[in-house]
Amino acid sequence: MKTSKSILLIVGVIAILAITVVPHSQGATVKPSGESEAAATRWSIQVEQVNPGALDLPYSFQIAIYENLVDELRKTKQFQQVFREGDRGASEVPHLLVLKTTVEKYSPGSETRRAVTTVSGATKLTVQSQLLTREGRIVIERTVDGVVLFFGSNLRATHNLACNIAKTIKESSLSDFPGPTAAATK
Repeated sequence: MKTSKSILLIVGVIAILAITVVPHSQGATVKPSGESEAAATRWSIQVEQVNPGALDLPYSFQIAIYENLVDELRKTKQFQQVFREGDRGASEVPHLLVLKTTVEKYSPGSETRRAVTTVSGATKLTVQSQLLTREGRIVIERTVDGVVLFFGSNLRATHNLACNIAKTIKESSLSDFPGPTAAATK
């Protein structure tokens, strides 16, 4: 019985030492994997409302694209802050990028046809996505697609589109763009 208590006491002391000593000896900063530290400390982003272009895109799709974009850009953790269009706080941020999205193509598709056959009924969206500085200088400009081919609601295409736009921005090297940090070091 005494041996069990002694072992528990020793294990407890070792655990306390490990908790208090190890973080200080190895450095306390932990960098999230996959995050560009330079981009995260330099830029914030403002998402503008989706421009339907000349297409008759349902308003529900415009709102769904916009909301999904805000969510997906936050999930990337690439930006200090993600602002919505009209947010007054964005005007006070010194290093702001603006995301503009214009719909170029839209095929409404059919959930019923997708459920019955796997070869028809796809909902497709194609947009022109631009990431600009506050002054209007283009940082990234890409054509991006969002599609629902098999199962899922038609609005699932907006989620897929937002994921693809966020992925495109994340894969682009914002740290290579001569932004505020590069200008400040010259």
